[in-house]
Amino acid sequence: MVSNEYVIPTRYGEGRMVAHRARSPKATLLLTHGAGNGIDTADLEALGADLPRQGVSVVLFEQPWKVAGRPVASAPATLDVGLIAAADFMRARTPLVIGGRSAGARASCRVAKSLGAVGCLALSFPLHPPGKPEKSRVEELRGTGLPTLVIQGERDPMGRPEEFPQLSGVDLAVVPGADHGLKVAKSGPIPQDVAWEIVVESTLEWLVREIVGELG
Repeated sequence: MVSNEYVIPTRYGEGRMVAHRARSPKATLLLTHGAGNGIDTADLEALGADLPRQGVSVVLFEQPWKVAGRPVASAPATLDVGLIAAADFMRARTPLVIGGRSAGARASCRVAKSLGAVGCLALSFPLHPPGKPEKSRVEELRGTGLPTLVIQGERDPMGRPEEFPQLSGVDLAVVPGADHGLKVAKSGPIPQDVAWEIVVESTLEWLVREIVGELG
């Protein structure tokens, strides 16, 4: 695995890209973060550390609001602009999957198809605001028009797995006992390291089945 870091200019400021490249990649996964954290969340780091060894390059994009040190994410449309700039900069030569966690998952659903991606990965998709299931965002998920994998915590207050409707082309993987950050309590049903393994292995299995056929 080879890692490089880049500055990505956008009309809302500079973003930061960290690319973990597989030596002989068969696919590229572009991921961005949520509204409260950067690209250093444990789930994104696990994918960036493990997938390149399996033939998938992982590119993590930190949005300009986070690079600038602001405490709150900028408007949703600005996140789309950041992802578009990152994808344009990359010019991936292998099948491209675009994804992210939480707010980044929503942005990836909105732009993946227009950027020529062949799939979408949604980590902790915020199906609705906490306690407000009537304010559903399911149309963003329905509208990807691409094979899509949602990886959701069993206890996510922004969308428990059973709240997701069955959607054509959308697969759902569940992390037992996990919250919106895919964190599992010490008294939970599985250890935390197993939770991260589920994230990585679910992504790999889906990539092989839906995107590239074989890896490694």
